[in-house]
Amino acid sequence: MLAFLRFYTAEELQLTWTAASDLAAKGAGRGPWLGRRLRVWMVSFLDDESRLPRLGCFWIREAMVENEEIAQEIQLHLQGLGRWFKAADVVAYSGREDVMVRWGTTKAIAESTARRWLKDLDFRYGTPVKGQYIDGHERDDVVKYRQEVFIPKWEEYQKRMILRDNDGNVVQRPPPDQLVILQTHDETTFYANDQRKSRWINKSEGPTPVRKGEGTSIMVSDFCSPDNPNGWLCSKDGTQEARIVFKAGKNRDGYFDNDDIIATTENAIDLFETNFPQNTGTKALFLFDNAKTHQARAADALSARKMPKGTKYWNSPSGVPMRDARFADGRPQPLYFSDGQFKGMEVLLCERNLWPAQGLRAECKKFQCPSPDAVLPTCCARRRLFNQTDFKNQKSRLQELIESRGHYFLFYPKFHCETNFIEMCWGRAKYAYRMYNIPRDEKEQEKNIRKALDSVSILSMQRFANRSARFIDAYKQGLSGSQAAWANKKYHSHRTLPPDIVAEIKRSVE
Repeated sequence: MLAFLRFYTAEELQLTWTAASDLAAKGAGRGPWLGRRLRVWMVSFLDDESRLPRLGCFWIREAMVENEEIAQEIQLHLQGLGRWFKAADVVAYSGREDVMVRWGTTKAIAESTARRWLKDLDFRYGTPVKGQYIDGHERDDVVKYRQEVFIPKWEEYQKRMILRDNDGNVVQRPPPDQLVILQTHDETTFYANDQRKSRWINKSEGPTPVRKGEGTSIMVSDFCSPDNPNGWLCSKDGTQEARIVFKAGKNRDGYFDNDDIIATTENAIDLFETNFPQNTGTKALFLFDNAKTHQARAADALSARKMPKGTKYWNSPSGVPMRDARFADGRPQPLYFSDGQFKGMEVLLCERNLWPAQGLRAECKKFQCPSPDAVLPTCCARRRLFNQTDFKNQKSRLQELIESRGHYFLFYPKFHCETNFIEMCWGRAKYAYRMYNIPRDEKEQEKNIRKALDSVSILSMQRFANRSARFIDAYKQGLSGSQAAWANKKYHSHRTLPPDIVAEIKRSVE
């Protein structure tokens, strides 16, 4: 209408009323019909200035979901349904009589409208992004080990490590004779058919045959460190590696057991010492997941679990005679008499002056004692001997091997994969692996696996190590698993979290 008036009143154009309206309609990309409507609207406007036309192209009705009360009502309804709701649930809710009265509607919305509303409410249909595992993460025994054993030892060793920022610049370098080099271990499995699912597809493409299932699996065991020349542990000349490629299965290479992890670790120690000779004084800190395969004890290890109460000819379940125990003052305590008979729990406790005058039964039913953590239990002989320091502190076979070679050993806390940065290296390698074509056979699959693992750069490993260190520092400062995860998303600058950040997280995140 404004263009119509300007054309009509422009002296240089000298247009008639009809010609001006038709020109304005043509400028708007319309035809004579709009010209006629412009003339009608203009006459109405000149008669009464409040009579402005309401054109459909400018009159936009507000969507109901933009009403804050309606939006909040839908949000509350969806919360009541839980995570697994559908657009159809919104449709059903909108069709309820009480809801239609409140909203001023006469029928339920369409499902396409419900999907549009869900998008307006910031919902997106898809697979949720996985965070850290929480099963058992805050269990009392797990938290106790994390706070009282793992973190104090980690802090002690970290003072002797090479530390870097996220650009790889060294910010701490102890002298070689005090240096501790972290070597973290883990196993993972690659599947032949694990391939990216999303790509650009031309409309001319039809359905293509796909392979059923995950395909053949290949397990990889390896050690890595941000201080190794290549990240993954190998010999100084690069001709030998700690990596084990294992085809697990009954009819393949069998299963990866404690004997395999012992052999792998012995090889890893040898390779480490080619890079950091013993005469330099540099030590390795080997860290392992707290898994049963890694916890297995030596065949002659101390264990009160199956011991008989009385004297008899008996060997441990492994068939190997047990090693000597230790008195409180450190003296050895043989478990067998000179004739080969096992002394029994009663004699062993008597020799330690721990056998009460009233005696003790051999074992509580199913070894479920009323006070299992008591220093000197009074319920049964097995629990009393089981809780003795030398029995309780019996080391695993893996720890004994590493410490016998002069290096340090530590278990990660259970359910705390975020503290083991090799897990992030696996994730980065599998991202690369999924970009390759599906392998034709196991030989090509192994080739792809090695290629993917070697694609993880040393800088990435250093950044992953820093991320794990931030998690450990968060737990040191009293954060829970969910709080530590949130902190790591918000703060990436250093290996430690500033106290003010920690205080804010404690206030705002449960």
